[in-house]
Amino acid sequence: MDQVKPFAEKVIANIEHVIIGKRDAVELAVVALLCQGHLLIEDVPGVGKTMLARSLARSLDCSFKRIQFTPDMLPSDVTGVSIYNQISKDFEFRPGPLMAQIVLADEINRATPKTQSALLEAMQEGQITVDGITHILPRPFMVLATQNPIEYEGTFRLPEAQMDRFLLRINLGYPELDDEIDVLERQQYQHPVDELEAVSSTDEVIAAQDAIRDIYISSEIKKYMVEITRRTRAHDEVYLGASPRGSLTLFRASQARAALLGRDYVLPDDVKALVGPALGHRIIMGAGARLRDMNPDSVIEDVLANVSVPRGPVTP
Repeated sequence: MDQVKPFAEKVIANIEHVIIGKRDAVELAVVALLCQGHLLIEDVPGVGKTMLARSLARSLDCSFKRIQFTPDMLPSDVTGVSIYNQISKDFEFRPGPLMAQIVLADEINRATPKTQSALLEAMQEGQITVDGITHILPRPFMVLATQNPIEYEGTFRLPEAQMDRFLLRINLGYPELDDEIDVLERQQYQHPVDELEAVSSTDEVIAAQDAIRDIYISSEIKKYMVEITRRTRAHDEVYLGASPRGSLTLFRASQARAALLGRDYVLPDDVKALVGPALGHRIIMGAGARLRDMNPDSVIEDVLANVSVPRGPVTP
């Protein structure tokens, strides 16, 4: 993967000028980009969710729009609207912020379900339909959404169909002591994101996205992925497990991770590293699971502990 690894490394290094000490989260963001998927960044306020999204967008030579979701937003505020032109005697489409290559959906759960649903077609099919007319979104296209999992007042829970559209869900967590001191020093005079410049072109992004499809995955590892997904559906504490889209996510994300690390084949370790971010938000726990202190992460740990790791050849 001669072109993917250098591309990923320079994007990651550029982002790390802003996001300090969170290499794993930054790598997962780039994995989502390589998979042409979308990323949900879920964590408490102030840990850098929005900065991660802005840093990724600034690192790419792509058009960028930010949508600050609020309860009074309408779907047309996101997708755009058709306006009647009295001179031409015809309707003209005025594109909304969704018609960009990198879209930051900030605090997505503060919008009403009707407005949230405006993203569904765009995230799944790469297009939007306004007044019966379909508009193709530019490529690459990626939605980076943020939400606060603690404060629920004035928010609307993302429905399962919306959550399932996100390739990965990640969190950043609090920084280590030295990293937090480094953050203070870097922001003494101005925020480092303001100085961040693009390190790759749009063509490089598209070429890297196309290249990961050639990464080899053995039949045994494919079976391993599917078995993990199926076990989430049969788990005693789970009301609804991951759908086949979860298996597809593991498949594509494992290819991206292998390429990011310079390999042209997928290892079981690639799959295990991605199960949590890829499947955790697709699992709905049973009614009594919380009483037994069970959550999607503990289900995934249980599943991984009980699915046999492939021992056969993993190279072509």
